[in-house]
Amino acid sequence: MARNLVLLAITMLAAVQVYADDEAEAKTVIGPRNVYLYDGANELMAGNPTEGVRLTLKGLELAHGLHEKKIAHANLCAGFMLLGQAETALEHCDWVLERDPYHWRTYNNRAIVYLRLERFEESEADIKIGLELNPRSEKLKAVKGMYLDEVEPVDEEITIDERRSKPQSSAEKPQ
Repeated sequence: MARNLVLLAITMLAAVQVYADDEAEAKTVIGPRNVYLYDGANELMAGNPTEGVRLTLKGLELAHGLHEKKIAHANLCAGFMLLGQAETALEHCDWVLERDPYHWRTYNNRAIVYLRLERFEESEADIKIGLELNPRSEKLKAVKGMYLDEVEPVDEEITIDERRSKPQSSAEKPQ
């Protein structure tokens, strides 16, 4: 379940961007500006974290501006979490939030990282901030459920009445 939530938390690049060429003539380019970030995000969403992280790291090297760098680090947070490298994931989440304290998706991802690290108070704090920023987020609500499952697990107690599950012999049947 956590893996699916992480995959849902990944931010995608815009599909259409406008560039200016050497002659200052505007043209429209269809597709992502940073193909490695785009392909890396697709690999992460397809459940291939090793390839997704590899492509995203390459895309980070070629990133243009803060927006692309934030996307790369947010996706690396999710990717390293999927790879079971929570401490590395945390570094990338922190990088994003140091530059953009309103990036609710990263609070979502970091809350999951904190859950994996059993840092429950920090996870709860990130869920709270994320929900303040985006109160309608189903992703954050699901992470809150995961948090509650960890800190306040429901004790499922089922009692099975064995008397009714055994067929009664003729001697045991009431007359």
